[in-house]
Amino acid sequence: MIEGYSGRRDKAAGTRINRAPSPVIARVVPWLTILFASLVPGWLVIASAPMLPPFGFLTYMAWKQMRPGLLPLWAGLPLGLFDDLFSGQPFGSAVLLWSFSAIAIDYFEERFPWRNFAIEWLVATSLIILYVLACYLLANLVAAHAPVSVVVPQLVLSVFAYPLIGRLVGHFDRWRLIAFRVLR
Repeated sequence: MIEGYSGRRDKAAGTRINRAPSPVIARVVPWLTILFASLVPGWLVIASAPMLPPFGFLTYMAWKQMRPGLLPLWAGLPLGLFDDLFSGQPFGSAVLLWSFSAIAIDYFEERFPWRNFAIEWLVATSLIILYVLACYLLANLVAAHAPVSVVVPQLVLSVFAYPLIGRLVGHFDRWRLIAFRVLR
């Protein structure tokens, strides 16, 4: 008898016949989750200072790190424009910063193909800190004159929320690849 073989048929293998993931759902889910995440901070709290993390950016980074080739490099442009419309940041700041972050993540992916959770979180933490501070500097260049201590709660929440956002993106990734029945 073959070692490890129990003689039973695997249930998951039997249900995969005549099933395939929907290409529409597989392509649209990452874009919609990022767009929805960009809207969330404005729904929960309206405050004079940034309190909630930039959920759109965190979701964008989580998708880029989880599935490196899924979103094209230019995805920062339309997604950043949408985020700029609802975040209150100067128009074009998210486009610039999301594009730079995508380039940095792709560079890091190319340079270090084997990573673990700690390295991914370190890269994400450094990009989050750079993103929030760059948003702060761009807002201060336009008209806001706020001290740096205003963005500290947002920085702390963003760094600690990233693993939760990554886990949520993992669930969405699993959902987008569910096999549906193929009709011919």
